[in-house]
Amino acid sequence: MTDTTMTPPSISAPRAAVLDDAHVGDIQGALGTISLNDTDPRQGLSAKLKTLLAIVGPGLIVMVGDNDAGAFSTYGNAGQNYGTSLLWTLLLLVPVLYVNQEMVLRLGAVTGVGHARLILERFGKFWGAFSVIDLFLLNALTLVTEFIGITLAAGYLGLPKVGSVILAAAIIIASAFTGSFRRFERIAVALCAGSLLLVPIYFMVHPKTSQMAHDFVVPSMPGGSGELATVMLLIISIVGTTVAPWQLFFQQSYVIDKRITPRFMKYEKADLWIGIVIVVVGAAAMMGFTAAAFTGTDGFGQFTDAAGIAKGLEDHAGKLVGVLFAIALLDASIIGAFAVSLSTAYAIGDVFGIKHSLHRGVGNAKGFYAVYAGLVAAAAIIVLAASDSTLGLLTQGVQVLAGVLLPSASVFLLLLCNDKEALGPWVNGPKTNAFTSAVIGVLVTLSVILTASVLWPNISSSAILDIMAACGVLGVLAAGFSFTRRRTATKEDPIDRTGRENWRMPPLETLARPTMSTARKIGMGALRTYLLVAMVLVVVKIVQVAISQ
Repeated sequence: MTDTTMTPPSISAPRAAVLDDAHVGDIQGALGTISLNDTDPRQGLSAKLKTLLAIVGPGLIVMVGDNDAGAFSTYGNAGQNYGTSLLWTLLLLVPVLYVNQEMVLRLGAVTGVGHARLILERFGKFWGAFSVIDLFLLNALTLVTEFIGITLAAGYLGLPKVGSVILAAAIIIASAFTGSFRRFERIAVALCAGSLLLVPIYFMVHPKTSQMAHDFVVPSMPGGSGELATVMLLIISIVGTTVAPWQLFFQQSYVIDKRITPRFMKYEKADLWIGIVIVVVGAAAMMGFTAAAFTGTDGFGQFTDAAGIAKGLEDHAGKLVGVLFAIALLDASIIGAFAVSLSTAYAIGDVFGIKHSLHRGVGNAKGFYAVYAGLVAAAAIIVLAASDSTLGLLTQGVQVLAGVLLPSASVFLLLLCNDKEALGPWVNGPKTNAFTSAVIGVLVTLSVILTASVLWPNISSSAILDIMAACGVLGVLAAGFSFTRRRTATKEDPIDRTGRENWRMPPLETLARPTMSTARKIGMGALRTYLLVAMVLVVVKIVQVAISQ
């Protein structure tokens, strides 16, 4: 097996909706290959395992990429300031992660069209432009936080800042510029394996496993009512760093670029579960060993940044532990930079109709690689040029904006997964819709709390509880309205899911636009207004803080 990339066949099937013909052909994964013409059923454990190894990649990379530099900071903050008392949030996020990302991989495998392009085509130019501009700006800022993580790790390891940033940027760019999907994925999967360094750190630090097991399944709110506002903001940060908007765009496009089709859906779901297990284990390990390192010391409750965690681990368990943590942080920052940059390049390629595939060489997809490299270079320059206080402010701004915009991404995901024209027999069932709607309600509540806390830093616990209560009442009313509409609406025929393994979305231009009911127009208008107002207010607040410093 070689890395030579075969020229993909042109798209001739009349039902094909794929936008770039490089997205059709053999699956050339890091750990195996599946021929385009291989339609044999997988019988026996060996055949199934080989297929899984060839498919593994999209779910693994998107999940491990989620434990990036921002996650190290957030989970470290939770462990250093509150011990393991917030571990239960990770357990609650497992079904949210799976349902969100399963819908995305289903969209990618069935439609062959990226997330941004689907929004543009199915809901109009405004929302398409809004989603891409929003993604581009948020991803650019997120990429800056990845390079901040690189500088923190390099500083602890005694490496020069400028040289470390330039070398990291060169590695990130060069890894994608090989013109071979397989080579890129091999590098990414190797870095994912590097994230497992968090496991030996856990055993070297020796946190209390029994206490962690208890806190993982028994929810608690540390600090009492006096610290409710602070703890709620940290919980929102955990949600925001675990369920980020870029993940939706990245996994859908990466599934498409890997040429995964609906008949491999169960293997891609297994890939997703592997990634979820690794990300939850890593997050729990970080909370656990950070809590163990700082409990009973002057540093407990005094979180600064990831470099401070490395120093605390060194003081508690030795220099080797601190070095391993810094290497894990460096590894996580590079994986995050890979995924965030690619999600933007894929989205730009989808929307503007330019060639956008890692199967193509640089000369055959200039715009795609230019966006990717430009983002990485810009982030590196910003980190080298900006002051530490400005970088800290950027990190805060990224977390806030991600939290504000996450409900919008989830709403469009839900709408797309109920689009029968696009997904046919793969549309959501009632249980998935009910669960996702509830999740969106929670995300909207957290987004409102986060926006309010940025505008009014001294917001009281009672005000937060009032916001939660008001959102809860609105959620119950919305659920009641939806239930009443379903009861009174004309009963639809059950969804015919037979033969769905071979069903693909027809070309976009042949699809009828989804009808917009009055209720949906009102809801979309309210969402649009909230997002615009919240974003403007948050940006104004951040600028005011920057000027005051």
